[in-house]
Amino acid sequence: MEILESGTGELFHPPDPDGFREWVHKHKNTRLVSKIMSEQEAIARFVQDGDYIGTELYGTVRAPMSLIRELIRQGKKHLKVAGQGVHELDLLLAADLVDCLDITYIGWEIYGISSILRRAVESGRVKTAEWSNAAISWRFKAAAMGVSFIPVRSMLGTDTFKYSAAKVVKDPWTGKPVCLLPALYLDVGLIHVHQADEYGNCRIEGISGFAFELARASKKLIISAEEIISNEEIRRYPERTIIPYYLVDAVVPAKYGSHPGEMCYRYWRDEEHLLQFYRDSADPEKTKAYLDRWVYGCRNHDEYIKLVGTERLKKLEMEIGGR
Repeated sequence: MEILESGTGELFHPPDPDGFREWVHKHKNTRLVSKIMSEQEAIARFVQDGDYIGTELYGTVRAPMSLIRELIRQGKKHLKVAGQGVHELDLLLAADLVDCLDITYIGWEIYGISSILRRAVESGRVKTAEWSNAAISWRFKAAAMGVSFIPVRSMLGTDTFKYSAAKVVKDPWTGKPVCLLPALYLDVGLIHVHQADEYGNCRIEGISGFAFELARASKKLIISAEEIISNEEIRRYPERTIIPYYLVDAVVPAKYGSHPGEMCYRYWRDEEHLLQFYRDSADPEKTKAYLDRWVYGCRNHDEYIKLVGTERLKKLEMEIGGR
């Protein structure tokens, strides 16, 4: 195909579908065995320094926060990261664990722009390549399909394309410009779900985001779940299983695992907590104090939940019922 234009962004993780398939064939445990473990064990076993990791979903919805806090505690360094979250990406950047970021945005919506992202990028400490929300999801889709790119019309004629690593080519059938997005294969995917059995069969309630695609684009996949249910229950409604067991490497029980984000039908996001973090994040010293208290100061997710407080969490559960 004739290349008409190339984005100026760096391709941090070139697609290698055959290499991905070979790795999975050699290393993936696809047996029906229990994969229940703690955050500490899952992160220690499956995340290495320098890995390319990805999180799923958008904003503060169904965020894998218990996994992210443990990853920070263990100090995994020189990570490459993709995702469309907010709080979890800010925390990884604040902890100075990220070298490269395939970014859609880290926008605090009505609150404003991320001060942590601004400091990281403007200082030159973190390199970024830009993508639209749809484009990053489609990059995972291409990986899930086992191909090296996917053609779309998204981003054509925009500055988002200009700062991406995408290419515009001449469509061999129509002769018109089409944008090619490189597939995004992950070393480790992190997804928080509503329900999972011990083997890793997962259910998601409400918006499914791009969990289907990210799960299939990950060499290693760590799942955290609000609730562990029986395999018998999973088998009663197999059509509700969005992530099958053979894609999953670890299942981490984590009730309130998305806090301070929200969980559809379970609890609302902790606006007070998030707003205070956003305000404090403008100051590097206050950002450090947040990490010291809410991440490093808790040995595990249980201690974090105790620090948040049962009454606060019950209130968030009641708030979701009124929306």
